[in-house]
Amino acid sequence: MATIWVAATCALNTDVVQAANEQYLQPEDYFELKYVDQVDVSNVSNDIYFVKHQFDRVNDQKTSHVWVYHQATEKFQPIDIQSDASFTPLLSPNQNILAFVSVVDGQARINFKDTQTGHIHHSSWYPSMPSNLTWSPDNQTVAFTMFVEQPKTLPIPLEGKPDNANWAPAPKLIESTRYRLNGAGYLTPGAIQIFLQSTTASAPQQLTKGEHSHSGKISFAQDGGGIYFSAKRYASPEFSHFNTDIHYLDLKTHAITSVVERDGPDDMPTVSPDGRYLAYTGYDDNGMIYQNKALYVKDLKTGKVSVLTAGLDRSVARLQWRHDSAGIYFSYDDQGKTQLGYSDLAGDFKVLTDRLGNMTSGRPYAGGEFDVASNGMVAFPIANTQRPPELAVLSEGKISTLSNFNGKFLDTVTLGQVEALWSKSKYDDRPIHGWVIYPPNFDKSKKYPLVLEIHGGPMANYGPHFTAELQMLAARGYVVLYMNPRGSDSYGNEFAQLIHNNFPNHEHEDLISGIDALIKRGFIDETRQYIMGGSGGGMIGTWMLGKTQQFAAAAIMKPAVNLYSFVLTSDFYPMFPKYWFNGKPWENTEHYLKHSPITYMNNIKTPSLLITGEADYRTPISETEQFYQALKLQNVDTAMVRMPHMSHALTARPSYLQQKLEYILWWFDKYKDRLEEK
Repeated sequence: MATIWVAATCALNTDVVQAANEQYLQPEDYFELKYVDQVDVSNVSNDIYFVKHQFDRVNDQKTSHVWVYHQATEKFQPIDIQSDASFTPLLSPNQNILAFVSVVDGQARINFKDTQTGHIHHSSWYPSMPSNLTWSPDNQTVAFTMFVEQPKTLPIPLEGKPDNANWAPAPKLIESTRYRLNGAGYLTPGAIQIFLQSTTASAPQQLTKGEHSHSGKISFAQDGGGIYFSAKRYASPEFSHFNTDIHYLDLKTHAITSVVERDGPDDMPTVSPDGRYLAYTGYDDNGMIYQNKALYVKDLKTGKVSVLTAGLDRSVARLQWRHDSAGIYFSYDDQGKTQLGYSDLAGDFKVLTDRLGNMTSGRPYAGGEFDVASNGMVAFPIANTQRPPELAVLSEGKISTLSNFNGKFLDTVTLGQVEALWSKSKYDDRPIHGWVIYPPNFDKSKKYPLVLEIHGGPMANYGPHFTAELQMLAARGYVVLYMNPRGSDSYGNEFAQLIHNNFPNHEHEDLISGIDALIKRGFIDETRQYIMGGSGGGMIGTWMLGKTQQFAAAAIMKPAVNLYSFVLTSDFYPMFPKYWFNGKPWENTEHYLKHSPITYMNNIKTPSLLITGEADYRTPISETEQFYQALKLQNVDTAMVRMPHMSHALTARPSYLQQKLEYILWWFDKYKDRLEEK
């Protein structure tokens, strides 16, 4: 429950004025929030299946379960309450069977529920987690992808080991290029394969074999005779980070033929309901740090390929054909909002809504899912700065929010208001977009401390979305500024590509321009400016500490500070030399040092809190340790918070979200008077 902070006893670092009966959002309130995503709407009943997420305070974990909204009764009902978790609801083409994945004690299976009788048939328990579920046109089977272990024989003998001996664990022999992955750890030898699961059988049928992984979206041909899928089925795929091709798998012969092949990430194959067309996303890879994914349609009869979004200059994400094959619905991010667009086959385009909401646990990233019924009704999680995504529908041009899972709690909490901010970069006058969260009961005649929060990526974007973490900062009296500096996506190719072989660099001036714009309004205490950011935002944050000493304190999460060592320890190391840093470190050492924040340690004086997961393999904790030790050598105040077992996301255990924010609040308060005293 939100803690009541009475103004007379809440002198902690704030100028917020709070009535005795008001409640503000606090770090422990993560456990009160609910989120909606993974929607699937029935073409028959308009019932909407979705996944409801929340946090379990006792077991310290996120829980996810499939629910349904019954259109006729306007009631919500859980579909699966026996499992530890359930997700990926997917209705059969005739709408009579709901497939979904459930997990019990770490094991997963696919469930088939009859939507009329309620009877559920379960598959056998799988050895790995199934993904990319896709129904066959005859409603009899579901195709999916799943990892298959491929044990390797050790090249050395192990002689002389007695029976029942208690020897040390065997050493791990690593020969693969991709040997560890953030969130998964050190990888077991194997590959992701395609399977078929009958609605009446127990065990699935494996369709693909071999060393190649098939991890992308899959789609049945209209006649059910084959499956389209995306994969890297070529030599040395580990060195081609983005390049995926689209193939066709014949279900009778198991022969695989190429359908779309080029140097670029062709993905999301989606067959039209009439079987005539194949929609997919992709681009011709030119080696840039970022490129928009376009929407393509291939006529499977003539072979002609059309680009439907040539004039959009935004990156296309999720796809869904209209029920009559006349056009395609798709999502894309635009200036921090996730839009739902529709294009007919001639490329005529329109926007249906810009309110798609993303299920994020802390910060305001864009993104969101949708599903469109045959009558045109759209179901989606709705974006709202004052609420996590709730279930909503768009019908006949009108949006209706159906759920209110957060109302019981958030209706009692006063949140900060969110306002858009545009400023001109101090580097080149480019317009830079951002948002401001004001403390509850904000009074512009008073002075407030400022927190600048920098998003990760760096090719990502923030927007006007609910953010528990930043609202909690506002609840403690901070004005919070978050922006989309150069390199952010959703503003076109050219803006994102400004950081090609030039990152980090002028993001500093972009972000300072937003701070200056707020200072000019007169309500910012200039001696109490703070900076925080994670991942790519942590890189930019540490870079800015070498450029300015205007911040009273910094909170840096999971940064990369030494680009030479970062490239050689990150799980994505094959990608960075080609797309980010203009060559391998030993080939272009000067460039790597020029853009490494640690190069500028002599300029850094700001007390810095560092927070990283100990199992982070994207920006490994060794980068944090380097910065910590460099700060110590420079006699700059610092502290390092290591999150046990946590990967790059830092979200697997909700209590770490709470503790991360508590540490940040502690650190900022500790140095609230530093610049004033100086």
